[in-house]
Amino acid sequence: MSENKDPHVSTPESREPAGQKFVYDFTEGNKDLKDLLGGKGANLAEMTNLGLPVPPGFTITTQACKVYLDSGDEPAALRDEVSAHLDALEKRMAKKLGQADDPLLVSVRSGAKFSMPGMMDTVLNIGLSDASVVGLAAQAGDERFAWDSYRRLIQMFGKTVLGVDGDLFEEALEAAKEAKGVTVDVDLDAADLKKLVKQFKKIVARDAGRDFPQDPREQMDLAIKAVFESWNTDRAKLYRRQERIPGDLGTAVNVCSMVFGNLGPDSGTGVAFTRDPASGHAGVYGDYLQNAQGEDVVAGIRNTVPLAELESIDKKSYDQLIAIMETLETHYKDLCDIEFTIERGQLWMLQTRVGKRTAGAAFRIATQLVDQGLIDEAEALQRVNGAQLAQLMFPRFDDTGARAGEGPKLLGRGIAASPGAAVGKAVFDSYTAVKWSRSGEKVILIRRETNPDDLDGMIAAEGILTSRGGKTSHAAVVARGMGKTCVCGAEEIEVDTKRRRLTVGETVVEEGTSSPSTARPARCTSARSPWCRRRSSSTSRAGCTRAPTTPTSWSPPCTGSWRTRTGCAGCGCGPTRTTPRTPCGPVASVPRASACAAPSTCSSVSAARWSRS
Repeated sequence: MSENKDPHVSTPESREPAGQKFVYDFTEGNKDLKDLLGGKGANLAEMTNLGLPVPPGFTITTQACKVYLDSGDEPAALRDEVSAHLDALEKRMAKKLGQADDPLLVSVRSGAKFSMPGMMDTVLNIGLSDASVVGLAAQAGDERFAWDSYRRLIQMFGKTVLGVDGDLFEEALEAAKEAKGVTVDVDLDAADLKKLVKQFKKIVARDAGRDFPQDPREQMDLAIKAVFESWNTDRAKLYRRQERIPGDLGTAVNVCSMVFGNLGPDSGTGVAFTRDPASGHAGVYGDYLQNAQGEDVVAGIRNTVPLAELESIDKKSYDQLIAIMETLETHYKDLCDIEFTIERGQLWMLQTRVGKRTAGAAFRIATQLVDQGLIDEAEALQRVNGAQLAQLMFPRFDDTGARAGEGPKLLGRGIAASPGAAVGKAVFDSYTAVKWSRSGEKVILIRRETNPDDLDGMIAAEGILTSRGGKTSHAAVVARGMGKTCVCGAEEIEVDTKRRRLTVGETVVEEGTSSPSTARPARCTSARSPWCRRRSSSTSRAGCTRAPTTPTSWSPPCTGSWRTRTGCAGCGCGPTRTTPRTPCGPVASVPRASACAAPSTCSSVSAARWSRS
């Protein structure tokens, strides 16, 4: 669920008042200034005031964003204010932004009043250039780390600020891993990453029509404007409509000195919850990823480990984090969602907010906080609503037969990110999910991991299944906020988005698997233990399966090249995608009946053509 709130009304004052202050240091704000500093900036200031380890930085207000969006230009005083706060930050850190021999690097992050996870833009490692990457390598004593940070900057900056298609960078990265014979980014060495940086810069020059900027201040200024503009992206507008957030609030921008989780095995990044956001139970909940930056956890690109394992990896940081989690929950009197980074054994807090939770968790947490004396009953009642009460009645599958070895087949397990049970046709991209749902079809959106561009498909789907990511990945957080059934990190499942199918062992689920006459073969649930399963049609003919994307053609599965499939058993092989390949019955208006030696082995129902395997 989202933060528990009623529809909000705001009255914008987008003119630029005389003497308006547009930039606040983290030491100047507090948690009550969310209207001005956004949720992230206000909470960074609050944690700074509490004496928690927060990297120094400053926040540009929502008022500056509104002026920019209304006029097309930043406020006249903004550049000078940013310069003054940047100078103060450089003095505090004893280094200059992008300094060649020892660069100060910063992140530029969005932060609206109400949490909009992944809907607006972030750029990390600003200040790196061809010159400063060498200095960073020398200071860190780790050449690989420096070039990894540089390729991340070019990738994020190219996509977010310059509008380059992010898939181009991902394809180049995948090609580099394939050439190296590895499967994860961390197995690429410094030499590999140097080559990748050159490729990324070529992609930027070709597709953005300009070179990647080497001036660190230009990088920061362009990133700030990109964050302002991300308030009005299609995905942000869609999310605001879904969550009933006013469109005139604007976003703050947080400029924060970088701390690095990708310095090696003694570094990492993670997300923690003070209680389980799915069930509300007290305990240690969250995800941790060694040798990574924060976006790796949220994006779900690499599978995380449970937060509890941090105790065996770095007990000192784990104990400090647990103490901070208790401090924050007591201070905010609510479930807190926390982002943190460990840099060579030093814990840093990057964000906290009142966490999203499921309806069941909302009721349980409110009750527990009353029992603990943190809130009274009147406050507890204000934290839940009728819509959440309805969500408590989410369906779940009857798994008694499955536990007894009967009924639907268990295909795999993942992380119970958001509870419920969902049934629908398997789809592998958001466009198809939206298109089919508008035609009245129920769909399950299946992805390796989701990103903010998948929001419309997530809204359209009955449920979401990903093969990567954890309880704090983009898919998990957004689905939980919408009350949408979601299973994440189902590692047994191989998702092939190009061939539009998923594979679990010998079982293959093609896109569109399901039909009005079948018993809903594509299923996802995360009620108690997350399942995904396939079930045969209760009206199916023995041995007949449905062809991938031809809704009126059925055929047995075949192997090998389709050009050599005429010798398959029964009536032959079925079509895959749009290429007619069956010698049995009409497909795409092309008669193929000659190969059916015994027509009696095939039967038809309605307009569907069946064949025997």
